[in-house]
Amino acid sequence: MCGRLSQYRGIHDFVDALSMPGALANNVGDQALAHYNVAPSTRVALLHLQAGILQADLLPWGWRPHWARDRAAPINARVEKVAHGAFFRAIWPQRAIVPIDNWFEWVDQGAAKKQPYLIRRSDGRPALCAAIGQFSGEHAGFVILTADSEGGLLDVHDRRPIVLAPAVARQWLDPATAGAHAEQMALNLGEPAARFEWYPVSAAVGNVRNQGPELIDRNPL
Repeated sequence: MCGRLSQYRGIHDFVDALSMPGALANNVGDQALAHYNVAPSTRVALLHLQAGILQADLLPWGWRPHWARDRAAPINARVEKVAHGAFFRAIWPQRAIVPIDNWFEWVDQGAAKKQPYLIRRSDGRPALCAAIGQFSGEHAGFVILTADSEGGLLDVHDRRPIVLAPAVARQWLDPATAGAHAEQMALNLGEPAARFEWYPVSAAVGNVRNQGPELIDRNPL
């Protein structure tokens, strides 16, 4: 998964997609986010449970433990390793959902520059991405869990974010879900490639200073 995504709907649209009953502690705001070209280290809207209340917060995309000062903060974590490695041990129990409208990948098609593609759910609903993070303090941040691509998504990239159906996403967020079960959910219950569509977009998305809605328009090759 390359490091670029979109969050242009409002947080209430994302919460509706999650279909979780109960109160919302909204620290994001009620307006449309209107972020079409989100890069790593940018603050991204994220959902997590705290004391039984769904929290919507803005956190930096990327996290590393305090002792890992010799490398940049990763933005993604491989689901095949995340539950058992030392690097993410501190935040593995702290599960979150990053709701996004789409993400971007760059594909080598033999041209001078790689062609960017937009990937989104084909039903038009937000993609609920499994994530883990640190939700407060000096080192707050998060990483999105990724898995091997399958089916047609291999044509775009060999890794994909783990997108969960709403019922699975609610279980993922629930602190009562044991870590071993959460690991199996992430490994086995991500939405299949058939749930997604993808198409080429303008090379302008490669420049993070470009932020307009035209970045998600189809660009005929």
